[in-house]
Amino acid sequence: MSHITPIFSDLVRVETRLYNAVSARLRAEQGLGLGQFELLEIIDRVPGCRVLDIVGELAITVGAVSKAVDRLVAAGWCRRVAHPQDRRSSVLRLTSAGEEQLSASRPILESELISLTAAVPPDDLARVASTLATLRAALEAGSHGRPG
Repeated sequence: MSHITPIFSDLVRVETRLYNAVSARLRAEQGLGLGQFELLEIIDRVPGCRVLDIVGELAITVGAVSKAVDRLVAAGWCRRVAHPQDRRSSVLRLTSAGEEQLSASRPILESELISLTAAVPPDDLARVASTLATLRAALEAGSHGRPG
């Protein structure tokens, strides 16, 4: 077995445990999961956000994003608005309830992540962050891992 295989396993297990713990706290305190939070965050951050923008950010399928957005719309957190230049496309906008949900959820996410990573010295965490940012940029530049 190569030296990279255990690193990959650790990376995946850390991501899964962090994701599940943060999602559970958000669900308990705000009634939304981490996946929903991420969608709200992207819609808020990306001007004129469309489903394809979310697909590009999260590297998941159009169908999965579309269904997830439908659930946000049903919850009253987001709405689809006709794209001003392309009527075949929709722009996603947060509703006031979605903005409130996102605003209330951000400190919970931050608090949980600080708590979960407290055992790691800050310098080590900064090195991990830098390394992951480099790896992510390389993968995204090469279009690796995009849904087919």
